[in-house]
Amino acid sequence: MVASYTQLLGRRYKGKLDADADEFIHYAVDGVNRMQRLIQDLLTYSRVGTQGRGIRPCDAGRALERATANLQAAIQETQASVEHGPLPAVLADETQLTQLFQNLVGNALKFHGAAPPRVRVRAEPRGEEVRFTVRDWGIGIAPEYFERIFVIFQRLHGKAEYPGTGIGLAICKKIVERHGGRIGVESQPGEGTAFWFTLPAAPSHPES
Repeated sequence: MVASYTQLLGRRYKGKLDADADEFIHYAVDGVNRMQRLIQDLLTYSRVGTQGRGIRPCDAGRALERATANLQAAIQETQASVEHGPLPAVLADETQLTQLFQNLVGNALKFHGAAPPRVRVRAEPRGEEVRFTVRDWGIGIAPEYFERIFVIFQRLHGKAEYPGTGIGLAICKKIVERHGGRIGVESQPGEGTAFWFTLPAAPSHPES
């Protein structure tokens, strides 16, 4: 309701009051929009453990395809390329795996340098688990911030530079830990970033 009425004020009275009023209405609309995004992200974070679906064998490649389909507007806008090799089956909640890929690939699309973003997703079987890597060649992250970025509400950039609520990577960490996996990052400023995470491998011959 607050969003609807502030947006209505913005449309109906823009230019009819003074410049200060236009600015105040703009800040109100912007604040409400950011509050909506924050609430939506907090709900997603809180529901990782409480409303997750069952963990069962699923196709990681299909989860990545769904994630990139959800990101299609951002991919087209940034002229990004997202490439991947064969991705194996894992034991996971496919909806949450899609969210995990979407957050990590979405980060790569957001924090890119001057060139169009390039993202590469790879998987490496390691015994009873699979290690996935989402690699980009964007602005990178200094090593002293590696732990901080997975903490809820922690942001390394102002919202004017890069929009967001500071919850996306915290959601990723919570999803991976729900599956009994680990998540981490390898990066240097100006040299891109590689986020990695592990998930249990699906049995080769699942019981019927």
